[in-house]
Amino acid sequence: MQFSEHWLREWVDPPVPTETLVEQLTMAGLEVESVRPVAAEFSGVVIADVTEVHPHAEADELKVCQVSIGHGKTSTVVCAAPNVRVGMRAPFADVGATLPEGRRITAVEIRGVESQGMLCSPAEIGLGGDDGEGLMELPADAPLGKDLHEFLSLEDSSIEVAITPNRGDCLSIAGIAREVGVLNGCEVHGPPYEPVQDAIKDTQSIEIDAPEACPRYVGRVIRGVNLSVCTPIWIGERLRRSGLRSVNAVVDVTNYVMLELGQPMHAFDLEKLHGAVHVRYSNGNERLESLDGQDIALESDTLVIADEERVLALAGIIGGLDSGVSEATQHIFLESAFFAPRAIAGRARRFGLHTDSSYRFERGVDFELQRRAVERMTALLVGICGGEPGPVVDRCFKDNLPKRVPITLRSARLERLVGLSIPDKTVNDVLAKLGMEFKHSKGAWKVTPPSFRFDVAIEADLIEEVVRVQGYDTIPSRIPQGGLKIQGSRESQVPLSNIRQALVDRGYHEAITYSFVDPKLQALLAPNDHAIPLANPISSDMSVMRTSLWPGLVQALMYNQKRQQARVRLFECGLVFRRGAELEQENMLAGAITGAAYAEQWGIPARPADFYDLKGDVEALLRLASDPGEVDFRPVDHPALHPGQAAGIFRQGRRVGWMGSLHPAIARDLEISQTVLVYELQLCEVMQGRLPCFIQPSKYPSIRRDIALVVDKAVPATDVLKFVAKSATDVLKHLQLFDVYEGEGIDPGKKSLALGLTFQGSSSTLTDGEVDAIVEGILTGLKKEFGITLRE
Repeated sequence: MQFSEHWLREWVDPPVPTETLVEQLTMAGLEVESVRPVAAEFSGVVIADVTEVHPHAEADELKVCQVSIGHGKTSTVVCAAPNVRVGMRAPFADVGATLPEGRRITAVEIRGVESQGMLCSPAEIGLGGDDGEGLMELPADAPLGKDLHEFLSLEDSSIEVAITPNRGDCLSIAGIAREVGVLNGCEVHGPPYEPVQDAIKDTQSIEIDAPEACPRYVGRVIRGVNLSVCTPIWIGERLRRSGLRSVNAVVDVTNYVMLELGQPMHAFDLEKLHGAVHVRYSNGNERLESLDGQDIALESDTLVIADEERVLALAGIIGGLDSGVSEATQHIFLESAFFAPRAIAGRARRFGLHTDSSYRFERGVDFELQRRAVERMTALLVGICGGEPGPVVDRCFKDNLPKRVPITLRSARLERLVGLSIPDKTVNDVLAKLGMEFKHSKGAWKVTPPSFRFDVAIEADLIEEVVRVQGYDTIPSRIPQGGLKIQGSRESQVPLSNIRQALVDRGYHEAITYSFVDPKLQALLAPNDHAIPLANPISSDMSVMRTSLWPGLVQALMYNQKRQQARVRLFECGLVFRRGAELEQENMLAGAITGAAYAEQWGIPARPADFYDLKGDVEALLRLASDPGEVDFRPVDHPALHPGQAAGIFRQGRRVGWMGSLHPAIARDLEISQTVLVYELQLCEVMQGRLPCFIQPSKYPSIRRDIALVVDKAVPATDVLKFVAKSATDVLKHLQLFDVYEGEGIDPGKKSLALGLTFQGSSSTLTDGEVDAIVEGILTGLKKEFGITLRE
């Protein structure tokens, strides 16, 4: 919410400077984001009258003007503005004036004619606008020679306040003024509310077909308006200082009343309406071309304003182009409605729109304000554009209006939560200034919130209001007293910080991605999971809840790849969400790598990362918590992974994760040019370890035997290693696969596995004969189980 400080002080003028006013608003919960002067610095610019305009003899685009600033002083000015004309009044920078950025005006010869000053556009004096839009037009009765700073009251500040979603009542000068009045104990004086007398009997028929969404709709016909007149400069300036540009008289007055009172309004061209105006839901097969030229396909839950033939506007959001007013419009129909916040919330964002109207209706507009807003706009519009107003038509379904339920505020509860005894008189004063209706008896207040306060619903809200107005700085600071119990931690559990550090040590960077993902990417990477759609998504590419961490990590890899980052290693710890009887959440740990296996260096030849690099990272993680013998990797099929380069990760027979290379078809669809390797693990399995125990080392020498086995290619090396470990006695202390060979000397369909077996006795020295017997037993078992033979 942006507004002019001068405008605010017309409503309430506390005896405090701007700095104090800003601090008060911030401390009261209305955080001031910026305070800026409403104009750039300039001096010597006065109001002048253009008395003569002649073409320049040597340049068709230039005109030679005679300019008067009163007191008989006339100056010759060469001007290129397209709108300069005899009789107009405009800002004039005389010789010696200083414009923004220190530009000093001097007499200068232009194509043989001396120009003794400069007629100014709004941009040239720092009042916004475009240099090409022409001179700034001032009212015909603007006093000649008067300093422009003084005439426009430019010694003003534009204050921008961040309004939280629960304080829709402060999205207006009236709302901010109420707050300032309460904080300073000042009276608030808004413009007088005086109903405009009817001049004609014409009315527009109104039908409310969805009273639960629009319980109140107020309308008025005004005939004979002249929309070719310019908006008064005082309205235009207030709009500019509030961050809005001037469009035409009707739009400007509509915006002015919205900023002043907080009630969004709309004006229709009366002659373009056919039959009664209906407030209803769309039938789902209708379209609307909005005022900004967007063609919108309406859905069945979209509230619209329509006549008997077509849709006229998106209710509470934006009007339609076909029924909008123009300079040719002579008769208008004003609307001022209350729309339930739930009927408007999210609809504008769904259609890619964001309007001041939807912003206010989504947060709640005073449901008793509509008639006053119509009267205020009528008075302003008739005063500017003329016209004859008809009677005000007020359609209201009182049973569907928000209910103002009384709330009990207890003095004891207030003191307990705040830690401060606030006198009853102070509470009475605060509630009264906030517009609350209340009755006080026996240490309690029965409070009914006003129609503009949608955020006050429970006792805690009232306590917040009292403390906020009283001042948070009045609450005493006390050190809390209480016995703190240190929670024990299990030694068997691996801290998450250790897991993160292990990945960082292996060259990974931690990523934090959104829990909401693109449904198309989700379907590519986890097609078997049913993602939960969001009822009100932020955008179409963040409309489902992730069932895997892969979509976010793959998106991050793509983002880096497009920015010439060829080697990327990312990991993430986070929740995934799955559909069940209720929403199921699970903490997962995932990683993704692409590019070279090692950073560029001279000591190791460059090569791309492969499946076994990723497997090494996963094994390093699992070794933090479990014995390597508990974990195995089994070939599996996964729709998102490359066939033959995918594995399920199992711990003690339970699948705890997946790993592998991204499927080439998916990589092609995503325009990923490099191989991408991914893994995902249940975080609890990575963190859940076992308590280490002491094993006395043997003092006897060890014996190593190396054997080379010829195995079918289809037999996983893991199965062979498990069988060897199971067949050997406890004297087998270490088992290592140190070579895999396929090629010359080995039959097709076979592979050679070279194993290193280290034996060591715990009570005596092993003999060669004992070790040879153990190895022979292992070889016999391997041949029987897998058909494995010893390589010659």
